[in-house]
Amino acid sequence: MNDDAPVLCAKDARGVVTLTLNRPQAFNALSEGVLDALQAQLDAIAADETARIVVIRAAGKAFCAGHDLKEMRAEPSLDYYRRLFAQCGRMMMTIQRLPVPVLAQVQGIATAAGCQLVAMCDLAVAARDARFAVSGVNLGLFCSTPSVALSRNLPRKAAFEMLVTGAFISADEAREKGLVNRVVDAAELDAEVERLVAAVVAKPRVAIAAGKGLFYRQLETGIAAAYDLAAETMACNMMDASALEGVQAFIDKRPPAWS
Repeated sequence: MNDDAPVLCAKDARGVVTLTLNRPQAFNALSEGVLDALQAQLDAIAADETARIVVIRAAGKAFCAGHDLKEMRAEPSLDYYRRLFAQCGRMMMTIQRLPVPVLAQVQGIATAAGCQLVAMCDLAVAARDARFAVSGVNLGLFCSTPSVALSRNLPRKAAFEMLVTGAFISADEAREKGLVNRVVDAAELDAEVERLVAAVVAKPRVAIAAGKGLFYRQLETGIAAAYDLAAETMACNMMDASALEGVQAFIDKRPPAWS
């Protein structure tokens, strides 16, 4: 592992993959290099059948301050901005399409595309002093791409207020609004992430993969079609050996013996 890389990757024996944003001097801004590195790591994880969960964390005081504004300002052309935001959107959608859950571990600030990154992760745990904003509007740039993720996490009026005011919300407010799952003191952040990770890796990978895929497909369709998708997913899941063993173990009143 190259300690100078924009994104560090580590994987433990359980299949827990940790991706660390590694530009602390720039508040882990999503430069093109960071986006490329994240995309490469996520693509590798998608092909890794031993991966069980991904934790996205950050070095330094901040989780992510959004896009690298200096880099963006250096080449002001419509074609460049189209490529940049398409690149970012591709990376964000890769997170959702991974067959394993992705968990954001947040400290400090998560602003603009950094807040978008938290919203695109399946799970999020934040330090109590973390703060969140989609603050582009303060610079005259409405956070349009972050709004896609934000509006799928928060109630509409709460999301829109953040988008049009650019104001920060606290970690506790983020939990109340649905942006993060859990909030703990900074000293407990690693331990709380581990508790959630352990709960996920204790379950069969195939069930989690099927469930995650269905979860997002059904959200983007009508309720009748969602039930059709869910019924087919559950039927296929039930035919998997891990589900058959889990149900039999429940009937037998014993722990499941998953391989």
